[in-house]
Amino acid sequence: MASRIVDFLDGRATHGGGLLINELWAQDDAYLEHRHDFIQWLFPLQEASRAVAGAPVLTVQDVASIRASEAALGGLDCSSRRMMRFYQATDAWLASRDHNHLRITRIIRSLRLLAGDQAANAFRDSLIADLSRRGGRVNPTSLDYWRDA
Repeated sequence: MASRIVDFLDGRATHGGGLLINELWAQDDAYLEHRHDFIQWLFPLQEASRAVAGAPVLTVQDVASIRASEAALGGLDCSSRRMMRFYQATDAWLASRDHNHLRITRIIRSLRLLAGDQAANAFRDSLIADLSRRGGRVNPTSLDYWRDA
């Protein structure tokens, strides 16, 4: 029996706020910027979120189930593409400090854990290239976290 986070990534269950994964992808950029209850569902990790109580925490079985599920891996891929479009369309994260820097670290770490190095590195490298093109002022500590994630 799959857990709720696996079912969410597969598109069969809602996240803590009641939306299916495809409904989260359809939200506008303002929603993604101002809501803080979805990123832990799109990009789960094996440790508890310090920002959102009750966010999913992956078990070893969840990790294995997600890695074996084409639907869940497809959900991660669509989520990473949606978040990349968000970052390419918005500027707030280009500052020295921004809450999105923590989100970006989570995305890279989750992709590495669940989808592999290629997916994680592609997201990170694309984001850093966009940052460079746009002249963002992200602090070196955040950049180090992204490189190490």
